[in-house]
Amino acid sequence: MTARVRRRPLPAWLTVALWYVAARVVTTAMFLGASALSGPKSRLGEHPTLWRYLTAYDATWYRLTAEHGYPTTLPLTPDGTVAANPWAFLPVYPYLAKLVGAPFHSWAVGGIAVSVIAGYLTALVLHRIWRMKLDPSASMWAVVFFVSGPLAALFQIAYAESLGELWLVLILWSVLRRRYGWSYLLIPLFGFTRPGALPVALFLGLYGIWRLLNRRTEALRAVEAAHIAVLAVWAAVIGFAWQIIAGRVTGDGNAYLETELAWRRHWQPGASDAFAPFQGFVQGIAFWCSKHHVPVAAGLAALLVGVLAAAALLLFEPHVRRLGVELRLWTASYLLYLLAVFFPQSSVFRLLFPTAPIWGAAAAPRSRLWRFGVLLVCLLGQWWWIYTMYGLGNGIWRIP
Repeated sequence: MTARVRRRPLPAWLTVALWYVAARVVTTAMFLGASALSGPKSRLGEHPTLWRYLTAYDATWYRLTAEHGYPTTLPLTPDGTVAANPWAFLPVYPYLAKLVGAPFHSWAVGGIAVSVIAGYLTALVLHRIWRMKLDPSASMWAVVFFVSGPLAALFQIAYAESLGELWLVLILWSVLRRRYGWSYLLIPLFGFTRPGALPVALFLGLYGIWRLLNRRTEALRAVEAAHIAVLAVWAAVIGFAWQIIAGRVTGDGNAYLETELAWRRHWQPGASDAFAPFQGFVQGIAFWCSKHHVPVAAGLAALLVGVLAAAALLLFEPHVRRLGVELRLWTASYLLYLLAVFFPQSSVFRLLFPTAPIWGAAAAPRSRLWRFGVLLVCLLGQWWWIYTMYGLGNGIWRIP
């Protein structure tokens, strides 16, 4: 017989796993390259080990949180303001890492293991989400972009982002499948892993309104409407819960906000402990403009252009629209949340990680040249982030 025996395609979970492992090898090589190029001015020292890279910066805070818990009295700086302390770090990740690392007598082993495993599971769930909107080839290419992207190092360092992303995509998947039950558990898991429950509340509220307005296209049953409404309120409650817990434990109702503002004072010494929505972003634009001798008006104009460009992308770009209203509403909700609460600094790149589901649109064009070009940009962006934040690590804007 001359007929060719067709090979059965690998199952999706295995294909995703192979791409994920290959991407982790590339990321590891980039870390080693950054170490070889690092100098004595880096915060992490000259030619640090790979282990040092994977457990640096916020990983130290997560480990301290797991080992010593949260202070009942807020620490103060010499000038009497609240100092940086563990209340800025939510509890699910550090304590889960402690549990996983217990057999190895190492919190760091647990932290890295949780990040690596959660990253693979996130890629697997995202593949299923994208498969609902895209063809098989585009869905798998979207996974390749995700596991190789500019922030792919987060899958290997002892940070909470990878685990938080897993809870988030599971929430989005439950909404896309119209099966809301698991979200009652997933929302607190997400909200106590990474700050993000409040944009989930906004997303669910907007999604409920959209479903109501489009009920002739897709029927909105009373039980489904109730789930969406209750989950939106539940997410809002979780979004404020950590502030309440910190206040009850420390006796200071502003403990969480004061702790978060302690980090802002690294960039703006003497900054007020007052918080107002959108104030941080405006102050940040003014701060960075003054650093680079740019008129503040120009910086604010650039911000406005960026906001309008993001809105146009989410509303009108055809490949983005193919992903559906749910992912677009989530992205818009999260970006609005960042504008409302964040002071723009080097961590802004990392904080964009939850917008990953929308980047599946980058794989929608069928052109092979386009897809390899996007992959190249992903890898170059990843190298830039690792080398800048870890290899150099010597400037105010070089902190991951």
